Amino acid sequence: MRLTQSMCTIAECAPGGDGPATARPRLVKIAVVGGSGVGKTALVVRFLTRRFIGDYERNAGNLYSRHIQIDGEMLAIQVQDTPGVQIHEHSLDCNEQLNRCIRWADALVIVFSITDYKSFELLSHLYHQVRQLHPGNTVPVVIVANKADLLHIKEVEPQQGLQLANMLGCTFYEVSVSENYNNVFNAFHLLCKEVSKQQITSTPERRRTSLIPRPKSPNMQDLKRRFKQALSAKVRTVTSV
Repeated sequence: MRLTQSMCTIAECAPGGDGPATARPRLVKIAVVGGSGVGKTALVVRFLTRRFIGDYERNAGNLYSRHIQIDGEMLAIQVQDTPGVQIHEHSLDCNEQLNRCIRWADALVIVFSITDYKSFELLSHLYHQVRQLHPGNTVPVVIVANKADLLHIKEVEPQQGLQLANMLGCTFYEVSVSENYNNVFNAFHLLCKEVSKQQITSTPERRRTSLIPRPKSPNMQDLKRRFKQALSAKVRTVTSV
């Protein structure tokens, strides 16, 4: 797994190589957003490596890149981890770095912790920020409730997250990054499928367009005839001289 330390180098992780473009794995870009301390980094690492690591340094906005096989197709997955956001004076404290990350993404995971009600309050603000930056409403969004194993200190009921996700039109997953890999995988797997489906749907149209033969100019035959006449005239002139 390759780790890029700066968001400004996102383009460097695009799959490359000397082979034809058709041989490259399909690229899927996913951004993970949410409040501070909700487990975004743990969620990303769990998905990409199947491992759980309890302690992380403060999130600096790292980009993780890895090739993963999903439903028999090899995909180049890029997952952008982001610093935590907060609500400031009833509005989302969303800096340009995070906005660039949201614009860059093909799909998003919005994470909150069931042990932190303030992180739950961020959900709708983050969702509307995503829709504002992607006005076409085509970018898939999954809402993930993390730390499902910490029931003794929970502040948010699972039903609250599910109801909000339904209201926003998003798929909802309750996960315990520390204890269970399956739902973590399912959340990212769904997004990969949605993005891949959109890419496949749009690609044939471009291919059909490129395969349409260019019509011949209606004057092409006339130009050929004139060219032959000019050559014949030149030959006659040379012969007469």
